[in-house]
Amino acid sequence: MSNLIDNHVPDFLLSPRFKFVRHFLLLLILACITISIFANQSGELVLTWERFYGWIFYSLITCVIIYSNLYVLAPCFLIKGQLLRYLVSVLFLILCALFLIAILQFNVQEVGVTYEEGNPYIVLNLTASMISLSLLIFGTSALLLFKYWIGYSQRIDELASSTLQSELKFLKKQINPHFLFNMLNNANVLIKKNPEEASRVLFKLEDMLRYQINDSAKEQVLLSSEIHFLNDFLNLEKVRRDKFEYVISKEGDISEEWLPPLLFIPFVENAVKHNVDSENSSYVYLGFKVWDKQLEFQCINSKPKIALQENEVGGLGLKNIKRRLELLFPERYTLEIGESEISYSVYLHLIL
Repeated sequence: MSNLIDNHVPDFLLSPRFKFVRHFLLLLILACITISIFANQSGELVLTWERFYGWIFYSLITCVIIYSNLYVLAPCFLIKGQLLRYLVSVLFLILCALFLIAILQFNVQEVGVTYEEGNPYIVLNLTASMISLSLLIFGTSALLLFKYWIGYSQRIDELASSTLQSELKFLKKQINPHFLFNMLNNANVLIKKNPEEASRVLFKLEDMLRYQINDSAKEQVLLSSEIHFLNDFLNLEKVRRDKFEYVISKEGDISEEWLPPLLFIPFVENAVKHNVDSENSSYVYLGFKVWDKQLEFQCINSKPKIALQENEVGGLGLKNIKRRLELLFPERYTLEIGESEISYSVYLHLIL
C-alpha cells in the first residue's frame, strides 16, 4: 500500500497528463465550500435564481483568490523565501475578497442578511469568511510546497542516481586496464615459453576479453558467467606457472542468481599476485555459496615464503571493489580480509 502511494501520489501531483484532473478536483472542492450560500441563517435550503447568481459570484471570487495565490503570490514570494511579502500580499488579497463579498451581501437581498443595530452577525460572517479564505489559501500553499518538495526530491534522486552510475562506470574503467595489463603480460610469457600452448590460451583470452568488454558493460550478469570467467583467468595462470593449483567450489543454485559484473576479479587478481613463488607450490581456493538471496564468497591463497612488503599488498583494484560494494550494496555486505602464517583470506557476504 505504501509503495502504491509513493509511486502514484508524486505522479499525480507532477505529471502533465493529470493537470486537468487536478484542476477539476480543486474547482469541485471550491464549489462544495461555496455552496453553503444556498442555506439561510436558520439552516433551511433556499433555491432561487438570485441565490444561484450569488453563488456564481462567490465562487468566482474564491477561484480568483486561490489561483492568484497558486500562480502569482506563492511562486513570486513564498517559494523564493520572501515570507513577509507573501503574508502581506495574502492579507491584501483577503481584504479585497471580503470587500467584494460584503458588496454581494449588501446589494443582493436574497444573499445578504438583514442588518439590525447591535446585530453582530455581519461581523461574525465576515470574520468566518476571512478565516475560511485564509485556510483555503494556506492549505493550497501547503499543497504547492509539497508538490515543489516532491519535484525537488525527484531531481535530487535523479542526480544521485546519475552520479552513482557515473562513478560505477569510472570504477569499472579503472579495473579494465589493470586486468588487461596482467593478461597481456601472461600471454607474452606464454608465447616465449610455448608457442603452441600460447595459441590455445590466446583463444581463451579472447573469450575472456569478450566477456570483459561486452558483459561487464551490463548492470547485471549471471553468477555462473562470473565464475566461468574466473575459472578461465585461473586456468590461464596455471598454464603460465608449473607449481600453481586452484579449486573453485560451488554450493547452492548459482544458475539463477544475478549480480553486478567483475565483483570478484580484484580479489582473485590479488590472490594470484601474492602467490608469486617460483620455488614452491602455490594455490588459490575460491568458494561460492548461495542461499535465500544471499551469497557467500571465499578466496584463500597461499602465502609465499618471501612475504610481500606491506605497501605492495592491496592496490588500486581492491580499493575500487570496496568502493563499488559501498555503492552497490549499502549496508548489505560484509567484507573481511585476513592473514595467517601460511595464507591470505577474503570473506565476502552479500544480500542480493
